[in-house]
Amino acid sequence: MSERILALDYGEKTVGVAVSDELRLCAFGVEIIRRDNEVSLKKTIARLKELIQEYSAATLVLGYPKKQDNTISLRCEKTLEFKERLHRNFKTPDIILWDERYSTIGAARTLTEAGLSNRKKESVIDEMAAVFILQGYLEYLKISN
Repeated sequence: MSERILALDYGEKTVGVAVSDELRLCAFGVEIIRRDNEVSLKKTIARLKELIQEYSAATLVLGYPKKQDNTISLRCEKTLEFKERLHRNFKTPDIILWDERYSTIGAARTLTEAGLSNRKKESVIDEMAAVFILQGYLEYLKISN
């Protein structure tokens, strides 16, 4: 049995979370961790610790939101700060940055095609974006092995 991979879509007030199956073939949405403000991460870190243990995650894939022209955005800087915070709190999982430029667009398109209302889309978009991030990483693992 392989250890699973968790993917995170880190935003200003939410973290979308997805997990791989044990064979590392498919990504599934887990939840959206919400917080009152961007700086308040204590509960987010505590919940991630629970999820890492629950899924025996050996790897965290963290969405890295580059701009369309492949340059670094302010959100990238915030994501790097979050990555450092994760490193300080978790010694075990590897933390991999993954280009997420099209994850939210793909997630929104999929949710629209599924017929979800705008209100419902807003409530699940970050989780679905984490699924897109993780599925992209899983596809990369397939072709690189």
